[in-house]
Amino acid sequence: MRPKLFIMLLMAGLGFYRTAEAQTTDAVAENMLLYQRSVGGWPKAVGEVKVDYNKTLTDAQKASTLKDAGRIDATIDNNATFKEINYLINAYPQTNNKAYLQSAEKGIRYLLKAQYANGGWPQYYPDSSLYRGQITFNDNAMINVMNLLYNVANRTKGFEVVDQALVAPATDAVKRGIDCILKTQIKVNGKLTAWNQQYDHRTLQPVMARKFELVGLATSESAAIVEFLMRLPSPSADIKAAVSNAVAWFDTVKITGYRFDHITNNSQPTKKDAVLVADPNSTIWARYYEIGTNKPFFSGRDSQKKYNITEIENERRAGYAWYGVWPAKILSKQYFAWAKKNNVN
Repeated sequence: MRPKLFIMLLMAGLGFYRTAEAQTTDAVAENMLLYQRSVGGWPKAVGEVKVDYNKTLTDAQKASTLKDAGRIDATIDNNATFKEINYLINAYPQTNNKAYLQSAEKGIRYLLKAQYANGGWPQYYPDSSLYRGQITFNDNAMINVMNLLYNVANRTKGFEVVDQALVAPATDAVKRGIDCILKTQIKVNGKLTAWNQQYDHRTLQPVMARKFELVGLATSESAAIVEFLMRLPSPSADIKAAVSNAVAWFDTVKITGYRFDHITNNSQPTKKDAVLVADPNSTIWARYYEIGTNKPFFSGRDSQKKYNITEIENERRAGYAWYGVWPAKILSKQYFAWAKKNNVN
């Protein structure tokens, strides 16, 4: 063989080797590929057991997991699907593993397919049983999706690598999602306030979620919605009104002089409890406020509305975030900067 030709072939071979060597694997990402459902999304749990991507699976467990691909348990609840897509998008440039990008893009297509024509997202897709088919702001499910698709639409935060063909549908999905947000903001006596956790996917009316999540103005989810709306450049008059009125409502219902503590209490069935404690330096918000009265309320698994947290069972009292500081940073700095930037009084 001529020396020049030999050198050319050798260099080509080295180039191939370097490319192959650069493609590595990520153990967590590999597990995510196994759990991805055929429809494109991911489950949050299998058989009531939370999915743990850090767990090392045996060959038999891998085979069993792959056989579950046809299940209809894909969801956006508890950060499912949202966290997998984000992880895989970040893993791709670190590993040069095309399978991770392809899996993430399949997940994005799942989110686009799951969206209702009115712009909302169900908690599960395609399973629409019980409350799974309702439009779900609960635990920031829909807002997580909208933040992700906003990144796709604007090719930002690592999503520059996704298929260009996804940009236009992601842009449209975000636009319709914003329309759904604006239509579901609850009015009281003609004034915009905040949002409920779930809505009927046909009528856009507020509905109950789990047995202890009754219809009401939900502070945690509303804070996340407002933060998303403030992320948007050149907000419309309707978006400005939605944000300003929600912020005014946050200020109206804040509770000063108390904090909410989770404590050890061996006299209780769970050995835990949650109590309000006087604290002159603290400002908190209830998780739920009654529509029309703005009274904080609570509920146990019997779905009975109570106005004192001590009236619900210990398991629910100690096992749920009934108070928190969700809108605190919005009121303390975010809103003022946003209002100044967008000429909002």
